[in-house]
Amino acid sequence: MLTRAHERFSSEIALTPTMVRDYALAVGDTNPVHHDPDFAATTRYGRLIASGAHTAALLFALTASHFSSKGSVVGLGFEIRYRRPIYADETIRLEWLVRKVTHNMKLGGHVVELRGRILCADGKTGMAASGRVLVTEQL
Repeated sequence: MLTRAHERFSSEIALTPTMVRDYALAVGDTNPVHHDPDFAATTRYGRLIASGAHTAALLFALTASHFSSKGSVVGLGFEIRYRRPIYADETIRLEWLVRKVTHNMKLGGHVVELRGRILCADGKTGMAASGRVLVTEQL
């Protein structure tokens, strides 16, 4: 088996306003709360925040990076819940827990069920997630 239940993996990322702005604009998110500090200062957040697409992508990418060292991996589906803003100038911690691993003969590998989150710099959860990936042995 390429992975097992209760396995944990994580990563830390130091976000920067430039990184947040560039990602948002690259994917077509023109909301100024992601790239205009003067505008962001007038909002409920008080400063720039990362886009949900950006933070979700970082969390999903960690599964690909982690499981690709064990075999071939492809995402089957993810669900996210935004809990609080993730600021463009904070260091965040991405965390995943393997909940269940089930062999799937039809798909030719193991379906891995995951629970994840992003912890903000203050230790509170900014995003919660669940997901499923397929991990197969590399040929």
